[in-house]
Amino acid sequence: MENYNDIAYILNTFLLLFSGCLVMLMAAGFAMLESGLVRSKNTTAILTKNIGLYALACIGFYMVGYQLMYGDFTGENHSGMADFFFQVVFVATAASIVSGTIAERAKFWPFMGVVLVLTAIIYPAQGAWTWGGGWLSDIGFSDFAGSTIVHSVGGWCALAGAMLLGPRAGRYNKNGKPNMMAPANLPLATLGTFILWFGWFGFNGGSQLAMSTKADVDAIATVIANTNIAACAGALMAMIMTYIFYKRIDLTMVLNGALAGLVSITAGPDYPTMWLACVIGMIGGAFCVYAVPLWDKLKIDDPVGALSVHLVAGIWGTLAVGIFKPDVAFMSQLIGVASIGGFVLVCSLITWAALKYSVGIRVSKEIENAGLDTECGTPAYSLSKTSAVWKGEVIGARGKLTAVSLIP
Repeated sequence: MENYNDIAYILNTFLLLFSGCLVMLMAAGFAMLESGLVRSKNTTAILTKNIGLYALACIGFYMVGYQLMYGDFTGENHSGMADFFFQVVFVATAASIVSGTIAERAKFWPFMGVVLVLTAIIYPAQGAWTWGGGWLSDIGFSDFAGSTIVHSVGGWCALAGAMLLGPRAGRYNKNGKPNMMAPANLPLATLGTFILWFGWFGFNGGSQLAMSTKADVDAIATVIANTNIAACAGALMAMIMTYIFYKRIDLTMVLNGALAGLVSITAGPDYPTMWLACVIGMIGGAFCVYAVPLWDKLKIDDPVGALSVHLVAGIWGTLAVGIFKPDVAFMSQLIGVASIGGFVLVCSLITWAALKYSVGIRVSKEIENAGLDTECGTPAYSLSKTSAVWKGEVIGARGKLTAVSLIP
């Protein structure tokens, strides 16, 4: 029996470590997706934000967040260190959602301040309500891998930032209609989506937290199969809807449709049949396509569509568990979505506002027009149109912006 317990401990620990590595790869997916969807003059800046937020999220969660959410680092059926590693990459995922929504106009260091508060305090405080055995867990709220606890939390924080930052310069015309701002690199955005898709198998599959029995392994197989099929359904729904509505297949919508399917199934990939997982993913993809123009009507500028993917689909996926899973009450899911959403939005608004009215959260008009890459000192692409910036014609000897360069 002792030998069996050792084997179970080893298998469970391996699941968390291997799944955590897959989830960590999602950081690369977010970086590629976001750098592909922003304009070329902001590519280095968004890449810097992505690696910076991952590093800070891990440190912040280690110093404060994990203890606030779970207590000590000990484990019973698996290594405590493995549990920390698996949990911390989830925190970084929530922070990655914010970077895309506030892209192309937010200052670097204030953004990092928001990341620190989010990962060290806001995320673990609400996470303790369910995954830490708190009051939402007591009322039956169910979120298997974090449609709400991870994805909508990042979405609510991103929404607060977008509201206080305002839209990018030139995003909306005098009539309020959105102007097209062409993405820099759609192949890169597509690669980022596939990396995220791949990492999601660890995100959801690892959330089973054990693989020491046949039942656990069967459950993991169900979770991964449902995760994959929901993404497929979300992508196909976005394909069909954009062709019907716009008479063209919009690749950016298809990419986000796949991600919306993934977010939608994340709250409950363990219980449905694959047919039901398809339905959940299709509805998530449909909500995403509807939500993108809705945010524009509200003048909420989201360069990468993260609000539609992570906030809207995250809410849908959590409520879907209450609709389709027999032993989960819809009201419990609704209370969980509302309480977590209200808490995170208010805390995030306070954090963003404190920074806005102290150090400022938006770059100057000159820097925004020239591109945030001018603050990083290195262009992402060696293009002739941007060469003037890096020869000192736009940035002076002391690194200060002295002129404006229109970079596509």
